[in-house]
Amino acid sequence: MIAAVPGAPMLFAQRPAAGTSQRSNHIHDGIYYFPGIGSNSGYPREDRILVTDPFEKHVTRTMDALKRSLERMGCTMDSILHLEVYICLPHSDSVPMPAGNARFDAHTAQYQALNKIYGTYFSPGKAPARACMAVEWIPGDSLIEVVGSALVVNPPSSGV
Repeated sequence: MIAAVPGAPMLFAQRPAAGTSQRSNHIHDGIYYFPGIGSNSGYPREDRILVTDPFEKHVTRTMDALKRSLERMGCTMDSILHLEVYICLPHSDSVPMPAGNARFDAHTAQYQALNKIYGTYFSPGKAPARACMAVEWIPGDSLIEVVGSALVVNPPSSGV
């Protein structure tokens, strides 16, 4: 038998059901851990882009959304400690999916395009440790998603 005690941590069986909205942005010990941010994160429905839009547009919008998220939480692009970047090829009936060497070449082209844009968001010598992985699919009609952590340099007010 399990009894609930007010103020006690939740037990595994008491966690909200899958699909239940939980706040995924959080600051712990002066570090902001940010969730997956993609090319449509923080943009209204009428301003969404599609997987058929140019990859460079996906990168720019993702980096802009990341910058806004960081600033809301008292961080800067230069205070990022760690960044994971996920990229994927477009899944669309109007765009054929490459195979074999063509698929490798397509991911290589994305990686090179990412690097050209990515570096413009950081002060010289301030780009964070980063991993970049090609994946099969990213939710939200995005061809890129970033996740990571940043040092909080200007703590937000408690209303965040």
